[in-house]
Amino acid sequence: MTPLVLDTIAGMRAFSAQVRAAGETLGFVPTMGALHDGHATLIERARAGAHRVVVSIFVNPLQFDRADDLARYPRTMDDDARLCARLGVDAIFAPSAAEMYPRPPACTVTVGPLGAHLCGAHRPGHFDGVATVVAKLFGIVTPHRAWFGEKDAQQLAIIRRLVQDLDIPVDIVGVPTVREADGLAMSSRNRHLSGTERVEALALCRALDSVARQVAAGATDAAAIRSTAAATIPSSPVLRLEYLEIVDPDDLDPVTTISTRVLVAGALWVGGTRLIDNLTITPPEAGSSHA
Repeated sequence: MTPLVLDTIAGMRAFSAQVRAAGETLGFVPTMGALHDGHATLIERARAGAHRVVVSIFVNPLQFDRADDLARYPRTMDDDARLCARLGVDAIFAPSAAEMYPRPPACTVTVGPLGAHLCGAHRPGHFDGVATVVAKLFGIVTPHRAWFGEKDAQQLAIIRRLVQDLDIPVDIVGVPTVREADGLAMSSRNRHLSGTERVEALALCRALDSVARQVAAGATDAAAIRSTAAATIPSSPVLRLEYLEIVDPDDLDPVTTISTRVLVAGALWVGGTRLIDNLTITPPEAGSSHA
Protein backbone atom coordinates (compact mmCIF):
# COMPACT_ATOMS: atom_id res chain seq x y z
CA MET A 1 0.00 0.00 0.00
CA THR A 2 1.39 3.40 -0.98
CA PRO A 3 0.33 6.16 1.41
CA LEU A 4 -0.98 9.46 0.16
CA VAL A 5 1.67 12.12 0.72
CA LEU A 6 0.04 15.41 1.64
CA ASP A 7 2.13 18.55 1.94
CA THR A 8 -0.58 21.18 2.37
CA ILE A 9 -2.90 21.91 5.27
CA ALA A 10 -5.86 22.05 2.89
CA GLY A 11 -5.04 18.62 1.49
CA MET A 12 -4.68 17.12 4.97
CA ARG A 13 -7.98 18.59 6.09
CA ALA A 14 -9.73 17.28 3.00
CA PHE A 15 -8.45 13.75 3.67
CA SER A 16 -9.52 13.90 7.32
CA ALA A 17 -12.97 15.18 6.38
CA GLN A 18 -13.36 12.28 3.95
CA VAL A 19 -12.44 9.73 6.64
CA ARG A 20 -14.84 11.25 9.14
CA ALA A 21 -17.65 11.49 6.58
CA ALA A 22 -17.27 7.75 5.99
CA GLY A 23 -17.81 7.12 9.70
CA GLU A 24 -14.27 5.83 10.19
CA THR A 25 -11.91 6.51 13.09
CA LEU A 26 -8.74 8.41 12.33
CA GLY A 27 -5.53 7.53 14.15
CA PHE A 28 -2.52 9.85 14.23
CA VAL A 29 1.19 9.40 14.92
CA PRO A 30 3.03 12.75 14.97
CA THR A 31 6.76 12.46 14.24
CA MET A 32 9.73 14.48 13.11
CA GLY A 33 10.78 11.71 10.73
CA ALA A 34 13.98 9.64 10.86
CA LEU A 35 11.64 6.79 11.72
CA HIS A 36 12.89 3.71 13.59
CA ASP A 37 11.40 0.64 15.25
CA GLY A 38 10.03 2.75 18.09
CA HIS A 39 7.98 4.74 15.60
CA ALA A 40 7.01 1.49 13.87
CA THR A 41 5.51 0.28 17.16
CA LEU A 42 3.47 3.49 17.46
CA ILE A 43 2.22 3.05 13.91
CA GLU A 44 1.34 -0.60 14.50
CA ARG A 45 -0.64 0.36 17.61
CA ALA A 46 -2.44 3.05 15.63
CA ARG A 47 -3.12 0.62 12.80
CA ALA A 48 -4.75 -1.75 15.31
CA GLY A 49 -6.71 1.02 17.00
CA ALA A 50 -8.17 3.02 14.11
CA HIS A 51 -9.64 2.52 10.65
CA ARG A 52 -7.25 5.00 9.02
CA VAL A 53 -3.79 6.15 10.10
CA VAL A 54 -1.98 9.41 9.40
CA VAL A 55 1.71 9.89 10.18
CA SER A 56 3.03 13.43 10.20
CA ILE A 57 6.67 14.08 9.33
CA PHE A 58 7.64 17.61 10.27
CA VAL A 59 10.84 18.88 11.88
CA ASN A 60 9.33 21.63 13.98
CA PRO A 61 11.66 24.63 14.25
CA LEU A 62 9.80 26.07 17.25
CA GLN A 63 10.96 23.31 19.58
CA PHE A 64 14.70 23.59 18.93
CA ASP A 65 16.63 25.80 21.32
CA ARG A 66 19.84 25.47 19.25
CA ALA A 67 20.13 26.22 15.54
CA ASP A 68 22.86 23.60 15.10
CA ASP A 69 20.59 20.91 16.57
CA LEU A 70 17.83 21.82 14.12
CA ALA A 71 20.28 21.78 11.21
CA ARG A 72 21.69 18.34 12.01
CA TYR A 73 18.39 16.65 12.85
CA PRO A 74 18.22 13.65 10.46
CA ARG A 75 15.87 13.94 7.50
CA THR A 76 15.18 10.64 5.77
CA MET A 77 11.91 11.11 3.92
CA ASP A 78 12.39 8.35 1.35
CA ASP A 79 13.15 5.74 4.00
CA ASP A 80 10.33 7.05 6.18
CA ALA A 81 7.83 6.75 3.33
CA ARG A 82 8.91 3.16 2.68
CA LEU A 83 8.42 2.25 6.34
CA CYS A 84 4.98 3.85 6.36
CA ALA A 85 4.03 1.96 3.22
CA ARG A 86 5.16 -1.35 4.73
CA LEU A 87 3.08 -0.70 7.85
CA GLY A 88 -0.10 0.23 6.01
CA VAL A 89 -0.19 3.97 6.76
CA ASP A 90 -2.98 5.66 4.81
CA ALA A 91 -1.53 9.17 4.57
CA ILE A 92 1.68 11.02 5.38
CA PHE A 93 1.35 14.67 6.27
CA ALA A 94 4.71 16.24 5.39
CA PRO A 95 4.33 20.02 5.28
CA SER A 96 7.16 22.49 4.86
CA ALA A 97 8.01 24.98 7.58
CA ALA A 98 6.58 27.71 5.36
CA GLU A 99 3.29 25.80 5.12
CA MET A 100 3.02 25.41 8.87
CA TYR A 101 4.35 28.87 9.73
CA PRO A 102 3.75 31.24 6.80
CA ARG A 103 4.70 34.03 9.19
CA PRO A 104 6.16 33.98 12.69
CA PRO A 105 3.31 32.95 15.00
CA ALA A 106 2.00 35.69 17.26
CA CYS A 107 -0.13 33.25 19.28
CA THR A 108 1.55 30.19 20.77
CA VAL A 109 0.98 27.75 23.63
CA THR A 110 2.84 28.47 26.85
CA VAL A 111 3.46 25.43 29.03
CA GLY A 112 3.34 26.08 32.77
CA PRO A 113 4.84 24.11 35.67
CA LEU A 114 4.83 20.78 33.81
CA GLY A 115 7.55 22.21 31.59
CA ALA A 116 9.66 23.65 34.39
CA HIS A 117 11.55 20.50 35.40
CA LEU A 118 13.58 17.79 33.67
CA CYS A 119 14.20 18.69 30.00
CA GLY A 120 12.31 21.97 30.36
CA ALA A 121 14.87 23.30 32.81
CA HIS A 122 17.64 22.81 30.24
CA ARG A 123 15.85 23.60 26.97
CA PRO A 124 14.15 27.00 27.28
CA GLY A 125 11.02 27.26 25.13
CA HIS A 126 11.24 23.65 23.95
CA PHE A 127 7.92 22.49 25.33
CA ASP A 128 6.16 25.69 24.28
CA GLY A 129 7.24 24.78 20.74
CA VAL A 130 6.12 21.17 21.15
CA ALA A 131 2.72 22.14 22.57
CA THR A 132 2.19 24.75 19.85
CA VAL A 133 2.91 22.40 16.96
CA VAL A 134 0.91 19.54 18.48
CA ALA A 135 -2.07 21.85 18.96
CA LYS A 136 -1.72 22.93 15.33
CA LEU A 137 -1.42 19.35 14.12
CA PHE A 138 -4.48 18.26 16.10
CA GLY A 139 -6.42 21.15 14.56
CA ILE A 140 -5.29 20.22 11.04
CA VAL A 141 -5.48 16.41 11.19
CA THR A 142 -8.49 16.25 13.57
CA PRO A 143 -7.73 12.69 14.70
CA HIS A 144 -9.87 10.66 17.07
CA ARG A 145 -6.78 9.16 18.75
CA ALA A 146 -3.06 9.93 18.78
CA TRP A 147 -0.18 7.69 19.83
CA PHE A 148 2.96 8.94 21.63
CA GLY A 149 5.99 7.12 23.02
CA GLU A 150 6.55 6.97 26.76
CA LYS A 151 10.29 7.54 26.22
CA ASP A 152 9.40 11.24 26.01
CA ALA A 153 7.60 11.08 29.36
CA GLN A 154 7.55 14.82 29.99
CA GLN A 155 6.25 15.50 26.49
CA LEU A 156 3.51 12.90 26.96
CA ALA A 157 2.44 14.41 30.30
CA ILE A 158 2.30 17.88 28.73
CA ILE A 159 0.26 16.68 25.74
CA ARG A 160 -2.21 14.90 28.01
CA ARG A 161 -2.66 18.15 29.93
CA LEU A 162 -2.84 20.16 26.70
CA VAL A 163 -5.87 18.25 25.42
CA GLN A 164 -7.52 18.42 28.84
CA ASP A 165 -6.99 22.14 29.40
CA LEU A 166 -7.86 23.21 25.85
CA ASP A 167 -10.72 20.68 25.42
CA ILE A 168 -9.18 19.16 22.30
CA PRO A 169 -11.25 16.05 21.42
CA VAL A 170 -8.36 13.62 20.95
CA ASP A 171 -7.68 10.46 22.96
CA ILE A 172 -3.98 10.29 23.84
CA VAL A 173 -2.46 6.79 23.93
CA GLY A 174 0.96 6.22 25.49
CA VAL A 175 3.15 3.40 24.20
CA PRO A 176 6.01 1.85 26.24
CA THR A 177 9.58 2.69 25.26
CA VAL A 178 11.07 0.42 22.59
CA ARG A 179 14.65 -0.58 23.32
CA GLU A 180 17.59 -2.12 21.54
CA ALA A 181 18.62 -5.62 22.65
CA ASP A 182 21.19 -4.12 25.07
CA GLY A 183 18.64 -1.77 26.65
CA LEU A 184 19.40 1.50 24.86
CA ALA A 185 16.17 3.40 24.19
CA MET A 186 15.53 3.79 20.48
CA SER A 187 15.91 7.37 19.28
CA SER A 188 16.37 9.17 15.99
CA ARG A 189 19.45 10.75 17.56
CA ASN A 190 21.17 7.39 18.11
CA ARG A 191 22.37 7.46 14.51
CA HIS A 192 24.66 10.37 15.45
CA LEU A 193 26.63 8.14 17.84
CA SER A 194 29.99 6.71 16.86
CA GLY A 195 30.70 3.07 17.70
CA THR A 196 32.47 4.02 20.92
CA GLU A 197 29.79 6.53 21.87
CA ARG A 198 27.09 3.93 21.26
CA VAL A 199 28.68 1.72 23.94
CA GLU A 200 29.14 4.65 26.34
CA ALA A 201 25.49 5.68 25.88
CA LEU A 202 24.36 2.62 27.87
CA ALA A 203 25.45 4.50 31.02
CA LEU A 204 22.07 6.25 31.15
CA CYS A 205 19.87 3.16 31.19
CA ARG A 206 22.25 1.58 33.71
CA ALA A 207 21.77 4.58 36.00
CA LEU A 208 18.00 4.21 35.70
CA ASP A 209 18.33 0.51 36.47
CA SER A 210 20.34 1.43 39.56
CA VAL A 211 17.39 3.48 40.83
CA ALA A 212 15.02 0.57 40.17
CA ARG A 213 17.27 -1.87 42.07
CA GLN A 214 17.62 0.46 45.05
CA VAL A 215 13.86 1.02 45.27
CA ALA A 216 13.22 -2.71 44.93
CA ALA A 217 15.60 -3.26 47.84
CA GLY A 218 13.56 -0.90 50.01
CA ALA A 219 15.43 2.42 49.68
CA THR A 220 13.15 5.46 49.94
CA ASP A 221 15.40 8.54 50.20
CA ALA A 222 15.19 10.02 46.70
CA ALA A 223 18.29 12.21 47.05
CA ALA A 224 20.47 9.32 48.23
CA ILE A 225 19.11 7.01 45.54
CA ARG A 226 19.74 9.59 42.88
CA SER A 227 23.30 10.21 44.10
CA THR A 228 24.13 6.50 44.04
CA ALA A 229 22.65 6.08 40.57
CA ALA A 230 24.44 9.13 39.16
CA ALA A 231 27.73 7.76 40.49
CA THR A 232 27.36 4.71 38.23
CA ILE A 233 27.98 6.91 35.20
CA PRO A 234 31.70 6.60 34.49
CA SER A 235 34.02 9.55 34.34
CA SER A 236 34.59 10.03 30.64
CA PRO A 237 35.36 12.94 28.32
CA VAL A 238 32.51 11.64 26.16
CA LEU A 239 29.80 11.68 28.86
CA ARG A 240 28.07 14.54 30.65
CA LEU A 241 25.01 13.93 32.80
CA GLU A 242 22.59 16.82 32.30
CA TYR A 243 20.11 15.60 34.88
CA LEU A 244 18.85 12.54 36.70
CA GLU A 245 15.69 13.20 38.67
CA ILE A 246 12.99 11.31 40.55
CA VAL A 247 9.59 12.94 40.15
CA ASP A 248 5.85 12.40 40.46
CA PRO A 249 4.78 10.76 37.17
CA ASP A 250 1.73 12.99 36.76
CA ASP A 251 2.71 16.52 37.80
CA LEU A 252 6.50 15.93 37.38
CA ASP A 253 7.30 17.61 40.70
CA PRO A 254 10.42 16.27 42.43
CA VAL A 255 9.82 13.82 45.28
CA THR A 256 11.88 13.48 48.47
CA THR A 257 10.59 10.15 49.80
CA ILE A 258 9.57 7.29 47.54
CA SER A 259 6.37 5.74 48.85
CA THR A 260 4.29 5.48 45.68
CA ARG A 261 4.89 5.15 41.95
CA VAL A 262 7.59 7.53 40.65
CA LEU A 263 9.18 8.48 37.36
CA VAL A 264 12.97 8.47 37.19
CA ALA A 265 14.17 10.40 34.16
CA GLY A 266 17.54 11.43 32.85
CA ALA A 267 19.32 13.24 30.05
CA LEU A 268 22.88 12.37 29.10
CA TRP A 269 25.18 14.06 26.60
CA VAL A 270 27.23 11.49 24.70
CA GLY A 271 29.73 13.52 22.71
CA GLY A 272 27.59 16.04 20.85
CA THR A 273 24.40 13.99 21.11
CA ARG A 274 21.80 14.47 23.83
CA LEU A 275 19.88 11.35 24.83
CA ILE A 276 16.92 10.97 27.21
CA ASP A 277 15.40 7.96 28.93
CA ASN A 278 13.12 7.14 31.86
CA LEU A 279 11.54 4.38 33.93
CA THR A 280 8.37 4.30 35.99
CA ILE A 281 9.02 2.53 39.27
CA THR A 282 6.65 1.32 41.99
CA PRO A 283 8.16 0.53 45.42
CA PRO A 284 7.44 -2.97 46.79
CA GLU A 285 5.08 -1.87 49.55
CA ALA A 286 3.05 0.37 47.23
CA GLY A 287 2.83 -2.45 44.69
CA SER A 288 1.58 -4.95 47.27
CA SER A 289 -0.94 -2.47 48.68
CA HIS A 290 -2.58 -2.25 45.27
CA ALA A 291 -2.52 -5.98 44.57
